Amino acid sequence: MAQPPVHPGALRARPETIHQNAGSVARRGWFIKALQGNGHGLLYDCKGMPLPVLTDPGTASRMRGLPRQSEKSVATSRAQCLPGVLAALLAGCSLVATLGCDLERRKSDAELGLTAQQAAGRRIYQDRCERCHEPYSTKDKKGPGLEGLFKHPYLRVSGLPANDERVSDIIRHGRKDMPGYGQVLTAQQMADLLAYLDSL
Repeated sequence: MAQPPVHPGALRARPETIHQNAGSVARRGWFIKALQGNGHGLLYDCKGMPLPVLTDPGTASRMRGLPRQSEKSVATSRAQCLPGVLAALLAGCSLVATLGCDLERRKSDAELGLTAQQAAGRRIYQDRCERCHEPYSTKDKKGPGLEGLFKHPYLRVSGLPANDERVSDIIRHGRKDMPGYGQVLTAQQMADLLAYLDSL
């Protein structure tokens, strides 16, 4: 069956088939330009590799038309990345170290060999004291670390005798930057806390 004749001008007048939404094409162009800029482009330049072709085959030809960055520009961008990368690595190492200390400090009562009274005192310590005093370290926070508190004849900061009477007096009445807990803790809670401090 013969095809009807087609006027040559009719083929030119027909629009080309559009396979994608015009808005998405425009957004993709903006995305590619953004990746080559100074914002997210630092990530692109740090990797030092071209963007993969994630869209239709026409993207490759459009990308060839984009201006390429000079080697000097890429090197400058990489140099700008270095402080950020180093800071991120330092923060990561610091976090790991902190978590390591925290895991050490958070051993269970059984692992620490605490009695029931000492375990009760530990909960009071965590609630009232730990924000300022490290229990299993002599490092200072806001106040001195309390590891080995009763294992020395004298308290490290005040020089007072390291006994129940003096320590309970400090807990009740407080010190220069430490609040007193005499009106907060019951006699039983004070005894529990002292029993826990004696285990450090």
